[in-house]
Amino acid sequence: KTGEKMTNYRWTICAMLFFATTVNYLDRQVLSLTWDEFIKPEFHWNEVHYGTITSVFSIVYAICMLFAGRFVDWMGTKKGYLWAIGVWSAGACMHALCGIVTEQYVGMHSAAELMAATGDVVVVLATVSMYCFLAARCILALGEAGNFPAAIKVTAEYFPKKDRAYATSIFNAGASIGALIAPVSIPLLAKAWGWEMAFIVIGALGFIWMGMWVFMYTSPDKSKHVNKAELDYIEQDKFEEGEIPANAEVKEEKKMSFLQCFTYKQTWAFAAGKFMTDGVWWFFLFWTPSYLNTQFDIKTSDGLGMALIFTLYAVTMLSIYGGKLPTIFINKTGMNPYAARMKAMLIFAFFPLLVLLAQPLGTISPWFPVIMIGIGGAAHQSWSANIFSTVGDMFPKSAIATVTGIGGMAGGVGSMILQKVAGNLFVYADATQMTFMGFTGKPAGYFIIFCVCAVAYLIGWTIMKILVPKYKVIVLE
Repeated sequence: KTGEKMTNYRWTICAMLFFATTVNYLDRQVLSLTWDEFIKPEFHWNEVHYGTITSVFSIVYAICMLFAGRFVDWMGTKKGYLWAIGVWSAGACMHALCGIVTEQYVGMHSAAELMAATGDVVVVLATVSMYCFLAARCILALGEAGNFPAAIKVTAEYFPKKDRAYATSIFNAGASIGALIAPVSIPLLAKAWGWEMAFIVIGALGFIWMGMWVFMYTSPDKSKHVNKAELDYIEQDKFEEGEIPANAEVKEEKKMSFLQCFTYKQTWAFAAGKFMTDGVWWFFLFWTPSYLNTQFDIKTSDGLGMALIFTLYAVTMLSIYGGKLPTIFINKTGMNPYAARMKAMLIFAFFPLLVLLAQPLGTISPWFPVIMIGIGGAAHQSWSANIFSTVGDMFPKSAIATVTGIGGMAGGVGSMILQKVAGNLFVYADATQMTFMGFTGKPAGYFIIFCVCAVAYLIGWTIMKILVPKYKVIVLE
């Protein structure tokens, strides 16, 4: 009937994407929160073993991102997402088997025996256990690479262009929520039931999500939860842009080949934006605990350390509003989605400049750098929600996950370079007592990296604007 009240099932689907992203981040962080206290003494690891595992995870994740998007486009959203979360949840749980495999290999029968080992056995233990963790980590990376391409594709299916950045910023906030929950839950699980159970309990959350997804997701035009009014709202762009007359039949969309994606400047603009900025977020995520310990002698297991890390990610939650800004521009001025998106991204690109103040203000109190980094993190997540949405603005739906994967690959490579440079710089700065802007040693190294992080977004935005100055939808002939 006419005047039918619109259903809001698209937000239920958005909530599912949010939970998947939260689980994604929790699974990723179990190792970083258990290795130092629980795993290191058992397998006789040092920082080299841990560094090898994290760097291999980063590059495998980056490479898999390239193909994960193509896989999701090929499999379809429902099956593609189920495969992705199934593989990464299995990979997360498999970490728990690493101890058993190592014990069997060296002929020992308990964690106590492993810890008491001496001599050459220690080298074998550390090496075998590292390769076991590497195998589990690669499976985790393979599955996790599918999360963002699948989630962006779902967003493009369930939301009109003007709402996509807001929907993306909501599910993307799962990253911050995961980062908030992890430090107050994972160490406690490991302490109570052993580090293996931390991997199993957190990993099992993905299987619960899969059970819900099977019953909850179908494409909006086939979903019994979406009425005609909501479907018209979701598909408004087709009619507004004159792609399809309101009464026409919708034909099967042409497919874009993998190599064809690289022929468009829009793909390169997205990849450049991701390459310049993804590493900044990962730097904040991986290095802030070490930064607090190095500069202020605050450990993350201390009450103050927990409060500081919690505050940092609580500040990044401001990013939920970041995706709303382009919608406001579109509604108030009628500008096209890409112009609104780029205007919002330029605004967000200025906020990370506050990170330049982290070191000078850190001489007063550790709370200042944490808040500055938190604002930088919030700006990143706001930027991220919008840059992801530029893909849906310009590419046909059949290519969205593929292009998202290509950009993810670029972001992963950029991140790997920044993490590697940062680690080497901190060791070099400490060894040579390097000075920079009045700081000496590791603090000088951190100041240099903070400078890079601060300007990365403005450089990324400029490259994107040069490559794609105006809104141009790609139509496959």
